[in-house]
Amino acid sequence: MSNYMKKFIVMPGSKVRLKHFDPGYHGKHESHEKALPEIQKYVEKMEQLQYLMYAERKHSLLVVLQGLDAAGKDGVVRHILTGMNPAGCAAVGFKQPTPEELAHDFLWRVHPHVPTKGSIAIFNRSHYEDVLVVRVHQLVPEKVWSKRYDEINEFEKLIVTQNATTILKFFLHISKEEQLARFAQRLDDPARQWKISESDYKERDYWGDYTEAFEDVLNRTSTERAPWFVIPSNHKWFRDLAVSQIISRTMEEMGMQMPKPTVDLAKIRREYHQAEDESKSRPTK
Repeated sequence: MSNYMKKFIVMPGSKVRLKHFDPGYHGKHESHEKALPEIQKYVEKMEQLQYLMYAERKHSLLVVLQGLDAAGKDGVVRHILTGMNPAGCAAVGFKQPTPEELAHDFLWRVHPHVPTKGSIAIFNRSHYEDVLVVRVHQLVPEKVWSKRYDEINEFEKLIVTQNATTILKFFLHISKEEQLARFAQRLDDPARQWKISESDYKERDYWGDYTEAFEDVLNRTSTERAPWFVIPSNHKWFRDLAVSQIISRTMEEMGMQMPKPTVDLAKIRREYHQAEDESKSRPTK
């Protein structure tokens, strides 16, 4: 395990209280500038390992991102994709369910987006919304959402054991003060004003309820197969550093290898040289 894997992982069976995690933690680095070489190293490593995963097609990776509004989920998606080939990586956002989705079980809309072997999927919000927003706003009775923790664990067990999928789940932890500051930045930035919604400030009234809901998620669904990590996210650059380190180290541990050619390379080389010789021997006009 890397340092950040050990430091931020939620061990199965533990009792997490988010007040014990400092959202402003930034490790040994004092600034983005000083951390940048290490961040770039992990971005390059992710790129190399994703290419290997895509070529080998024996493993897949699911990255789940959760956090309160303005925690930086979109930012992490952009950061991860910087080091990925779009041919083998997809980001999926789960917003308010459609009427068709509501007519099925809550996991119905998630399963089609599970990564295939050789690929990576990033969930920007996820199936966990159904034990977070649904719970906080009492959209379904407690007797319904309270059963979903076990159903989620079984769902994740299925895709790990049947699809060779590795699951990494990140809770992006910010302070209430940092969230308010980021909302203010959106108000002042024309390029980000489109992200503002009327619910942003209203949802702050439920901060305590969301905290309790997230703590239950972390405590009840962090498993050996699909662990949660609480990532300090007040500093965007440290958030990106920690997430990319954990992803790259996890992919290294998969023991992936470049597959052997499935064709006769010697024959293809002969044909290539023959075609090259014929091309050179043709008279030029």
